[in-house]
Parts: sequence; structure tokens; C-alpha cells
Amino acid sequence: MTAAGPTHEPGTALVHVIDDDEAVRTAIEDLLASVGLSVRSYGSTRAFLEAAPVDGPACLVLDIRMPGQSGLEFQQQMARTGLRLPVIFITGHGDIAMSVKAMKNGAIEFLTKPFRDQDLLDAIQHGIEKDRLRLEEDEATATLQACWRTLSPGERDVLPLVVRGLLNKQIAGLLDVSEITVKVRRSQVMRKMQAKSVADLVRIWDRLQPKT
Repeated sequence: MTAAGPTHEPGTALVHVIDDDEAVRTAIEDLLASVGLSVRSYGSTRAFLEAAPVDGPACLVLDIRMPGQSGLEFQQQMARTGLRLPVIFITGHGDIAMSVKAMKNGAIEFLTKPFRDQDLLDAIQHGIEKDRLRLEEDEATATLQACWRTLSPGERDVLPLVVRGLLNKQIAGLLDVSEITVKVRRSQVMRKMQAKSVADLVRIWDRLQPKT
């Protein structure tokens, strides 16, 4: 592994480059360093996986054709293992089928060598911003999950019924408790989940549901 550009500070943007061609890695490192971006480069996907993970937004510039595991195979491995870095493919041997497959699997760009420096930089900025938003959403979801864990079992029973728009009387009937009990639990749910309205609680509940 090599590192170039400004020293990477935890939480700041980082570009990972995987390409078995050292000359290509060096050229990309120099380009990114020229615009103040931190970069770490690797000669193989294995070297990338063995490197210490870092905090903060990042994206991956990935060569398609490499000895051993190809870029497309690694993209599929990333999906299976939950590694969600935005991927920008670069290749000197690409074709339409490769491009379609890469984009269908979530790549944000597919650049054929030689490509314009600005095209790569634009794709990298897009990838970093996309990853920054993902990290912010993950953090917000983690906060909501922490709020959910503070709810009592009774409050957890009430929450989805409130989200369904049921009245306290209807909820009381379904749960076989008094309306006063429902009113108290409903108030606690709103406070603990930091919901300002039922509509706000609906959005929070939707965010907590597993995504398929």
C-alpha cells in the first residue's frame, strides 16, 4: 500500500485506489494530491482488505482487469459483505457489457482509459458526497435505534398503533388497557422518540424498518 496527498485525518474524505499498474496508481495519486485529496492506493483487492479501515467519507477507484480477483468480482464481494463504498471503475479494456454490469451493480461511474482528469475528479467528488450522506443517514438511524431501546415493552406496543392513526380508545381496546394508560404511553413514546407530531413519528417509524 502507498499513501499520497495530504495526511489523512480521521473523519475527513479519503480516496482508495486499487490498480495493479503502479504507474496508473502513481498518476492518480499525483492528480488527487494536486487538488488536496487524501489517497491510499493498493496493488490488489487483497491488499485493500488487509489495510486498516478508516473513519469518514470515502470512495473507491477500482480497476476492472487485475490478476486474481477482477474489479467486477470484487464489487460483487463488496455487496455480499456489506462494504458500501461508492465505486468508480477505470479500465483500459472495458466494453459495453462490463459497463452495464458495473452500473447495474451500483457503480457511480465507468471510465475508459485514457480518461480526462476532470472526469475522474468529478466522479470522485460525487462519490465522496454520496458516502458522506450515507454516513449521516447511518448516524441518524443509530440515534433513532438508541431512542427505540429506551421504550418500555408497553410503549413499543403503542407506537405502531399510533403510526397507523388509531385513536387512544381504539388502541386501548386492542391492547386491553385503559385509555389513560394509552395516553401516558403515547406521550412517553413521543418524548423518547423526539417526535414533534404524529407525522414526524410516522417518518421515524418508517426509518426504523428494515430495508429490503
